[in-house]
Amino acid sequence: METSTEETGKIVSLAEVKNILKKISKERKELLYEQRIALEHAEKFAKLTAKQTKDLITELMKLDHVEEIHAYKIADILPNTEDDVKAIFAKERYTPNDKEIKNVLEIVKKHSVE
Repeated sequence: METSTEETGKIVSLAEVKNILKKISKERKELLYEQRIALEHAEKFAKLTAKQTKDLITELMKLDHVEEIHAYKIADILPNTEDDVKAIFAKERYTPNDKEIKNVLEIVKKHSVE
């Protein structure tokens, strides 16, 4: 689940959402209902830290066929099968070939184990 912050229009990962909402929670003492739900979701599904996620995204972006939006989706979902990777690109004009999919899976595996 990648989201975009309204102030900057920047894509952020689920791990970053978790950190942002935790910071807001400490400053305000209480989150809005939607923020609480988003934080619960992020805590449940963000498997990597923000730094690990950033490192993963950086490495994915080095691949020719992976755009920023795809890198964030991959980092949030952490696909572990070829079908999972294909699903991320399902609505795109470009479909990665088998070698490109294997590259994505190798990178995800490397960062998920660390």
